[in-house]
Amino acid sequence: MPAWEYLTTPLMIHNTAAILNNWGSEGWELVQVVPGPEGGLVAYLKRPVAATEGA
Repeated sequence: MPAWEYLTTPLMIHNTAAILNNWGSEGWELVQVVPGPEGGLVAYLKRPVAATEGA
């Protein structure tokens, strides 16, 4: 079963695609976008955790 690490990041509405493309180039997959607690949007992303040697 794969292990995952997670990330949340605010999304600036005028730069959403650039922000998501930047995280995507680092292996992050977008899971969900929700309204932030103080307005704006928050993105939830995940990526597999690299296997450690001897695990």
